[in-house]
Amino acid sequence: MGVAPAAIEFRNVSYRLPEGRALLLDVTMEVAAGTTVALLGKSGSGKTTLLRAVNRMHGVSSGDLLVRGHSIFEQDPIALRRSIGYVIQETGLFPHFTVERNIGLVLEIEGKSKAAIAERAHVLLEMVGLNAAEFAQRMPYQLSGGQRQRVGLARALAAGQDILLMDEPFGALDPLTRAEMQDVLRRLTLEVQENGARTTVLLVTHDLDEALYLAERVVLMEGGGIVANLPAAQFLSSTVAAVQAYVRAVHRGTETRS
Repeated sequence: MGVAPAAIEFRNVSYRLPEGRALLLDVTMEVAAGTTVALLGKSGSGKTTLLRAVNRMHGVSSGDLLVRGHSIFEQDPIALRRSIGYVIQETGLFPHFTVERNIGLVLEIEGKSKAAIAERAHVLLEMVGLNAAEFAQRMPYQLSGGQRQRVGLARALAAGQDILLMDEPFGALDPLTRAEMQDVLRRLTLEVQENGARTTVLLVTHDLDEALYLAERVVLMEGGGIVANLPAAQFLSSTVAAVQAYVRAVHRGTETRS
């Protein structure tokens, strides 16, 4: 039996601006199916550019990028995007759509019946911890920030997407709500989905603790390239200078004052 392909694979991926500055520089990395990989790094390190390259929201100058074993450049970009869940910090909910319609939008585009969309939306609302009878017909402005983020996560899973791209999804939330959402995501990624597989997540975050809590592997980026790609359990003890500097910067408040 052959080895299953990675859910996402970057092969020497680079992206340069017209003037020559590199936003991505020779990135080679695999995201194994059913795992969560967190991308860390300071602003401008290339995290979001790399993430958005996966669903062709951002271009690539050279190299190849495979999703489910097939080059994204051989796939229709619209179909590719619909097959991948995408969650951003502000959720991007349509303000004039109900929660139910926001969740089922991809299914609506695919021509599913209203009954099927409603049923799927209600299942997903319960999955992310929102009572369907209470929330399905609400408008986004009637939700708290944490509730909107839960709806955004439900929408990303609506069409049975087995890959999630998440760009600072919880960055605007208060610490307690953020912790609740991290628990929701962790529970969802540990569950086996309808297709018999676990969800694959590529997560951009500035929060080291979030990365260590949610991800099996943590990738640190600098200057558009990868400087460390480590199991989460080994990240804090790494001897890589860039990792040590990042950990010190994040944990300054815990250092003993002289």
